[in-house]
Amino acid sequence: MGKDRTRRTIKADNRSLLLLNIGQLLTLGESSSHAGPRRGPTLSELGIIKDAAVLCSGGRIVSVGKTKDALRDPWLKKNRKRIIEIDCENKVVLPGFVDSHTHPAFISPRLSDFEKRISGATYEEIAEAGGGIRSSIEDVRKASKARLSGKILDALNQMADHGTTTVEAKSGYGLSLASELKSLEAIREAASRWPGTVMSTLLGAHVVPREFKNRRDDYVNLICDQMIPQAAKRKLAQFVDVFIECEAFTMNEAERIFQAARKHSLGIRAHVCQLGAQSLRSVLEFNPASLDHLDYVTDEDIRHLAAARTVATLLPGANYFLGLQRFPPARKLIDAGVPVALATDYNPGSSPTASMPFVLSLACTNMQMLPAEAITAATINGAWALRLQDRKGSIEPGKDADLVAFDVDDYREIPYWFGSNRAAFTILNGVVRGRT
Repeated sequence: MGKDRTRRTIKADNRSLLLLNIGQLLTLGESSSHAGPRRGPTLSELGIIKDAAVLCSGGRIVSVGKTKDALRDPWLKKNRKRIIEIDCENKVVLPGFVDSHTHPAFISPRLSDFEKRISGATYEEIAEAGGGIRSSIEDVRKASKARLSGKILDALNQMADHGTTTVEAKSGYGLSLASELKSLEAIREAASRWPGTVMSTLLGAHVVPREFKNRRDDYVNLICDQMIPQAAKRKLAQFVDVFIECEAFTMNEAERIFQAARKHSLGIRAHVCQLGAQSLRSVLEFNPASLDHLDYVTDEDIRHLAAARTVATLLPGANYFLGLQRFPPARKLIDAGVPVALATDYNPGSSPTASMPFVLSLACTNMQMLPAEAITAATINGAWALRLQDRKGSIEPGKDADLVAFDVDDYREIPYWFGSNRAAFTILNGVVRGRT
């Protein structure tokens, strides 16, 4: 994906923004029938208003309603000359996407892995041959913080061009104390130069690096005793993640890491059941914000998830890019009452896409999610997965001014037109980016 030179950024500063004549406004307002993340039938409640208007000021949403009512408002009439107006005729406007699982702190694409996979090698075979996650480590360790930050900022801008306004960004390609902290610092630096919102996650427990191959306990101790305390003390991360898999970390190792995260008041999330089934009972005891992938989740654990507020974050981009026949069991999860989110899993090895609309399309075509369910999973439930539901994921007064407008007549076109970018402009905390 190259840079779109035609896109521009408008800073509203102290001026307000008024979006008028919106064809379909998807508010995703609070569900009347259920508190907490959306589940079951509430995933289809989009809160659509036709011929709508949204007023934003100071980076927040002030009012939402019909265009005719907005234009009659006495305050608006008095102050209209000081307001930036955007005509959204024949457009669909919805909350900015919340991409709650990404790995942007890398330097190079993994093209050799790509070719090997096309030739028939499996994910596990590529990892055993020295490819996979470990092949990204050397570049990250050698890179300057400035270079790494620049790469992350490029990724964030690509995401914004496709309608994403909030991103969870993981470390995980340094796998040493210095390189993991450098990655988190680079994420913070990139976030400071991007108008959207970034939540950082320490993923020191991605895989065990080569130098610790025969000293796994020592590496887990490094994560628990140094990485987590320093990341917490320096406020470099809001979450700790663990890749729990036969090629990565065991459940017992993950529990030790989660205990350290909880001790230092960091949130918990985990990669689980991507390559094989695992029991989630012990992980759920830590009240994780999100459990991600879940391709092989068992029926028993689906029942446990349905009783929890933990969000199941599904990542079909990885299944697509790895050429897998199996996709996350979205329909089974939704029908059982599990709250689901969607995210890109943006990373160099298994999901090099910054496009949430493409992920929505994959969810509809390969996971039997309805377009409305997919949009909810990519907005308000993504916000729940990051514990940002009070600020993000819906268009309601008082929430952050995060919106995206699509050049389509009907919201169902967003996943329908796969492989093309129909996003006209994105508003990130009140800053407009795109073709207005």
